[in-house]
Amino acid sequence: MSEERPTADASEEADEVRATDDDAWATACAEDLAREKARRRSEYGPTPGSAAEELRKLVDAVADKLSGLQTPLLGAVAGPAAQQVVRQVVQQAKNAVDPVIERNPDVFDHLAAAGSELLAAYRSAVQHQETRWTSGTHDKGDDPGPGERIDLD
Repeated sequence: MSEERPTADASEEADEVRATDDDAWATACAEDLAREKARRRSEYGPTPGSAAEELRKLVDAVADKLSGLQTPLLGAVAGPAAQQVVRQVVQQAKNAVDPVIERNPDVFDHLAAAGSELLAAYRSAVQHQETRWTSGTHDKGDDPGPGERIDLD
């Protein structure tokens, strides 16, 4: 019996096969992920951006609404002047908010996360109180208290 040792060529071929298999696996995973993302986008719409992007969208939407409002309370004479003032105020607000958003996008992500945590804590506290109030096992008390029974008959 002779023991045959694998040649260097055989081990290189095995490494090539493993590398090809790893590539195929990574490629298949990437393709599956891309298909799943496309399916979710088509089903649920585009994914929300960062908190900074969402704030910018909110500011733009509010600015568009405020700029488009008609002012019937001020009358026909003051209407155009009032609309111009509203547009100027909205533009100044946008000009003030945009640099802050651009310089500190991570801050808004942290604020959004903190808001979510506060909401979760509030829900937890409210649920605990609601179960205490609605459980029906609260003490009705045996002591009649200082009240006096009055017969109305």
